[in-house]
Amino acid sequence: PHPIEYLWADLKKRVFKEYFKELEEESIRDNFVTVYELMDEVMDFGFPQTTDSKILQEYITQQGHKLDVGAPRPPATVTNAVSWRSEGIKYRKNEVFMDVIESVNLLVSATGSVLRSEIVGSIKLKVVLSGMPELRLGLNDKVLFEITGREKSKTVELEDVKFHQCVRLSRFENDRTISFIPPDGESELMSYRLNTTVKPLIWIESVIEKFSHSRVEIKARSQFKSRSTANNVAIMVPVPSDADSPKFKTSTGSCKYLPEKSVVQWNIKSFPGGKEYMMRAHFGLPSVESTELEGRRPITVNFEIPYFTVSGIQVRYLKIIEKSGYEALPWVRYITQSGDYQLRTN
Repeated sequence: PHPIEYLWADLKKRVFKEYFKELEEESIRDNFVTVYELMDEVMDFGFPQTTDSKILQEYITQQGHKLDVGAPRPPATVTNAVSWRSEGIKYRKNEVFMDVIESVNLLVSATGSVLRSEIVGSIKLKVVLSGMPELRLGLNDKVLFEITGREKSKTVELEDVKFHQCVRLSRFENDRTISFIPPDGESELMSYRLNTTVKPLIWIESVIEKFSHSRVEIKARSQFKSRSTANNVAIMVPVPSDADSPKFKTSTGSCKYLPEKSVVQWNIKSFPGGKEYMMRAHFGLPSVESTELEGRRPITVNFEIPYFTVSGIQVRYLKIIEKSGYEALPWVRYITQSGDYQLRTN
């Protein structure tokens, strides 16, 4: 795709949503002057400049302002060496919230072998800090541990690492320290990927019989340690489009038939590690022949496991350094969730 297409996608995804909350035709029409100003500011002489909404909001606002007679002053970020953060920020309570979020993409064949698996990770920040603080983040990075000759167990080899512009890349390349002056508020500090064989966190065994009275039997097993729990698990089991009169029986959770999607959805609010549950469904099937034409759609699973990362990535430290020497609290949260998580059926 053309670079302008990437820029337009970024505008829609981040900047417009930050300004207008709901990205719909009506909100664009009602704010077309702001949209034009944003597009003009993002592009200078045909070259992309910045799509950081925090910076743009300093000099493209949606509120009216009283005219200030005198020489116009550019926003602090324009003259500041750190363009992504304004000077003079003050908070009564200084805190940093860090979320380490990993999505698991998985495809399992009908015979039970893993065809594709990867982990897509993201470290997100919510910064509530006064002044111009410097943060230093340490991870259990395999390359760092090899350089320093430390024990290699419980380390992670990150691939395709992408950093926010605030990270000092030369420092990272030199000694693997992630050092940065963070943007105020919410931002994505870094993203990464691990192209590795992942043991399926939730394993599904299925028996799907298609006769005039069809039967579906699903066995779901959590393959992570008992100290962790998957929340809001939704298992979508495909059924023929003309299925009717469904009846369900489950060992836990609840089931519902979604005719518009031709699936039976099995919801389990809390699924502890090392557990196994069953679901049976019976339904009528007026046209057995039509089911062969529909093909075999996979079972899909959605879930979220808090306080857990499938890669084993850990924040070893998060140091906050600011010249005024204030005390600041760092909070770190780990979440593993399903991405494109599919298991094919027989």
